[in-house]
Amino acid sequence: MTSQRPLVLFTNDDGIDSPGLWASAAAFLDLADVLITAPIEQQSGMGRSLPMYSRGNVVERELEIGGRKLLAYGVGGTPAQSVQHGVYEIAPRWPSLVVSGINYGENVGNGVTISGTVGAAIEAAALGIPALAVSLQVPKDLHTSYSREVDFGAAAHFTRLFGEALLKGVHFRDVDVLKIEVPTRATTETAWKLTRLSRKRLFWPTRTHKKHLSEDGGLGYAKALDPESAEPDSDIYVMLQLRAV
Repeated sequence: MTSQRPLVLFTNDDGIDSPGLWASAAAFLDLADVLITAPIEQQSGMGRSLPMYSRGNVVERELEIGGRKLLAYGVGGTPAQSVQHGVYEIAPRWPSLVVSGINYGENVGNGVTISGTVGAAIEAAALGIPALAVSLQVPKDLHTSYSREVDFGAAAHFTRLFGEALLKGVHFRDVDVLKIEVPTRATTETAWKLTRLSRKRLFWPTRTHKKHLSEDGGLGYAKALDPESAEPDSDIYVMLQLRAV
C-alpha cells in the first residue's frame, strides 16, 4: 500500500466470500488502497450489534479481485465488529472511507436497524469515517446466498460513483451514512434519486408451522407493503414503484 492514495475499508454482512463484497472492492482498485475486513461467516440481520461472545479472531485470506490477488481479513464477529477490527487492528492508517456491501437484497424503511450492511456503515460513521452502505434488490431466495448469477455491475458503478464523491469531500447536509439502494434491473445509465428513509416496514415476520412452541424454528419474513402506503419521497416508495422484482 502507498500513502499517496486514500485507504478504503470494505466490509459487509454477507461474509468475506460474498461476490457482492468483491465487486465493490474491485470498483476502487484504480482509485484507492483497498482493505477488506469482513465477517468470516454470514452475518445478515446483525444490525450494529457488538456481542461480547464474538471470538474476535482474524483470519488472513487471499482473494482474487479484479484480476489481482489481495490479502483480505475474515473477522470472527459481526459487521460492526469487522469495522472496529479493521480500523484499530489491521489498517496501516486511518481509512478515508468505509464501504459496506454490496448486499444481496434491499435495506429500506425502518428495517435498516436490522441490517448488518447498514450497521457496519453506522459504526464507521460513529468513528468519524465517511461511510457508504450499498444494497442490490434481488429475489428473497437469494438474500443469504453467494449466487454468481447476480449481476453486480450497476451496483458497483454506483458504489464507485458515490464513494469517489465522498472521497473528494462531497457531503449531504446532516447525512452521516449514505445508503444506496440499486434496483435489480438498474443499469449504469439508470437515473438516481435522492430519497428519505421511510418509516414503513417492507419485510414482515411470518409464523412458522410448529406443533409445539418448544420446537426449534425461527420466524420467517416476507415482503408485505402496498407501494401507495409508503411516503412518496421515501426509499420504499421509489423502489416499489419501479416494480423491479
